[in-house]
Amino acid sequence: MGNDINKATNGHKSPFEQIKRTNTEGYEYWSSRDFAAVLGYENYRNFEGVVEKAKIACLNSGIRIEDHFVDVDEMIEIGKGGRRQFKTTQLSRYACYLTIQNADP
Repeated sequence: MGNDINKATNGHKSPFEQIKRTNTEGYEYWSSRDFAAVLGYENYRNFEGVVEKAKIACLNSGIRIEDHFVDVDEMIEIGKGGRRQFKTTQLSRYACYLTIQNADP
């Protein structure tokens, strides 16, 4: 079936699949910062509230938040060899689904 899907899409990967990452254990996840950009959020601060609403939706569905939303600190290069720490959330596929449901229209 995988080949049928690949033929139908001519090998095209959606923006959602293009930003997918895999951790050292082989589990897939999406960075909330990358996901915010794909959804058109120009300012990540505006997206943080959406992620918080999605966490509440996860809890209300009876599923552990920790299984789908992992808050982490990442380092980015800021020029002249400097680095800066910033917070992001690693989202499971289910967390992405909940986040989309809670995003701005």
